[in-house]
Amino acid sequence: MEAINVAFWVVVLLVVLAVLFDFMNGFHDAANSIATVVSTGVLKPQQAVLFAAFFNVIAIAFFQLNVAATIGKGIVEPGIVDHHIVFGALIGAITWNLITWYYGIPSSSSHALIGGIVGAVIAKVGVQGLVAKKIGITVLFIFVSPVLGFVLGSLLMVAVAWLFRRSSPLRVDNWFRRLQLVSAGLYSLGHGGNDAQKTIGIIWMLLMAAGYAEMGAKMPPTWVIWVCYLAIGAGTMFGGWRIVQTMGQKITKLKPVGGFCAETGGALTLFLATALGVPVSTTHTITGAIVGVGSTQRASAVRWGVAGNIVWAWIFTIPASAFVAGLCYWISFKLF
Repeated sequence: MEAINVAFWVVVLLVVLAVLFDFMNGFHDAANSIATVVSTGVLKPQQAVLFAAFFNVIAIAFFQLNVAATIGKGIVEPGIVDHHIVFGALIGAITWNLITWYYGIPSSSSHALIGGIVGAVIAKVGVQGLVAKKIGITVLFIFVSPVLGFVLGSLLMVAVAWLFRRSSPLRVDNWFRRLQLVSAGLYSLGHGGNDAQKTIGIIWMLLMAAGYAEMGAKMPPTWVIWVCYLAIGAGTMFGGWRIVQTMGQKITKLKPVGGFCAETGGALTLFLATALGVPVSTTHTITGAIVGVGSTQRASAVRWGVAGNIVWAWIFTIPASAFVAGLCYWISFKLF
């Protein structure tokens, strides 16, 4: 009986740790949703975080749980996951998030979590414990999502420039100050829809491993879905202002029309990835879209040095979080 109680409380503590990661995901990635509306002056920071958090939470009504299924049942071979793996994965992801938040680097919470799972599984059984196809698709989208965001953002900017070529700058600015609220809402919807599901997936993975959810279940428990969507919304409300500055001003100077095009291009990319069940980075996506918008003006409008530093952070995210996760798995396994 005592052993059962200990196992139960281990699961409870890991669920709390996962919810903390989800909160930090919202906190860390809030900038992705609100950087452009803040930097263009459409919304004040306090208004922007409430606006984004609302759309993060209502995303629960718009998206199927394809990404949660990928994380929960798609990237690790059946029967391998245990509480040590989940602990290592979450600590690896949280550690990388804290480091990149502190230095104001817009890295990917999503790929930090993927890297954490990969590192912990490798520490336990080696690479044969991973589902190579799903891992490969996720890694591929590290490159696909920013490129798609870049292409859609730049195409939208060109299209808008052509459609409004006879309008005065003041009229264009007034129009897109209103329209940017729509695009920011769509992007926040995509952010909540893709990112909350990653935490749903890892909690679902834990519950199946511990016997609190059926292996063949098509849906995670309802309480897990609601807790994760509310947690990411709460994290967004607190915001990550260091990263807002990098996303909204350091890469390129944005006007409302540019913010609209970047957010819309990014939102379309997120909707596509979520429908396909691919856990992508909202950070990669919006950064690519912002760079795409800036490059339509002139190449020098983009601060390529800042963009280059961000890309290096992307490259290191999975191996860095995997290393920390593997180490944490080993410590957890030895001590507990």
